[in-house]
Amino acid sequence: MANEVMVKLNNTIKRCDTVLYRRDLSARMIIEYKAPHIEITQAVFDQITRYNMVLKVDYLIVSNGIQHYCCQMDYHNQTYTFLQDIPDYGIL
Repeated sequence: MANEVMVKLNNTIKRCDTVLYRRDLSARMIIEYKAPHIEITQAVFDQITRYNMVLKVDYLIVSNGIQHYCCQMDYHNQTYTFLQDIPDYGIL
């Protein structure tokens, strides 16, 4: 796991809040944190999606400490699914 991970997208450097890695050090999950008073909006999902254009992870998580959203990516069908719960670290 690493915090403030730099991602280069279209000649611009961005920073993911947290990236969770597999044992082979490939990225598995991006987590984006917001302050509790920040509403989770489409703009927040757009932000994490831009990071994922580079990292191509299996899971995206957005949280403001009150609301939490987790999406599982399906690259084969070019879609995603919102999950009821955040997956347990042990099964990742």
